[in-house]
Amino acid sequence: MSDIGSEDLEDEQTFHGEYEGERNEAGERHGAGRAVLPNGDIYQGMYEHGNRSGQGTYRFKNGAQYVGEFYMNLKHGQGVFYYPDGSKYDGSWVEDQRQGHGIYTYPNGDSYDGEWLRHQRHGQGVYTYHETGSKYAGMWVMGKMESVGELIHLNHKYQGNFRNNKTLRSRGSMCLTLGCEQHGEYLRVDQDKGDAEEEAHVTTTVLKWKPKALTCLSACVSDPPCLKDNVSSGQCLSEEGKAQTPLEEQDMRQDPAPETS
Repeated sequence: MSDIGSEDLEDEQTFHGEYEGERNEAGERHGAGRAVLPNGDIYQGMYEHGNRSGQGTYRFKNGAQYVGEFYMNLKHGQGVFYYPDGSKYDGSWVEDQRQGHGIYTYPNGDSYDGEWLRHQRHGQGVYTYHETGSKYAGMWVMGKMESVGELIHLNHKYQGNFRNNKTLRSRGSMCLTLGCEQHGEYLRVDQDKGDAEEEAHVTTTVLKWKPKALTCLSACVSDPPCLKDNVSSGQCLSEEGKAQTPLEEQDMRQDPAPETS
């Protein structure tokens, strides 16, 4: 039995909402219980000395929902958060923030599977674009593609360095499905848009792939007969191979979707 008085109950409901469940000898919420908070949110789960601790479900009045572990009233441990926009995060939490390994599914169908730090993609991770099936696998720094990584497409992939979600003007390699690897670099090229007679014009920057060499990746793939003479032009590729060669002007500005905080 609890010796908590009626006045104490009224104060608790004013500041912490209505509660039905177990209490300890000190009258604290302790054990399994259900609370309706003053702002309309609902929590059902475990308490420890008056705080949400252990497994529980927290339903926000805006439609969001968290199912997982709590510690000292904070999301802490493993849990799944369902956001109002339809996105979902399933993974590790530290003091109310996405941190550790987790999988985030975005409203447009994109997904990220990897490491997190303070709500941001940070560390090794794979981002999958739902519409195209393309993937980025590599390092992330505070939500951005950084350092070494690779863009994996349907019939080729690019391996190189990235900064702020973009490829750097540096050497890399383009692996083709026909069993060859094309080495080269991305060059940033400015393009003007608009009529020449207009005083104001718009300049956009695109990335142009500059091939330098072609090598075979597998021993089962014989060297094309003109490999030595035309390694940079790719003229010795078959018609099928030409169709799989990356476009010279490659649009790499497909930024990942933002997360919901």
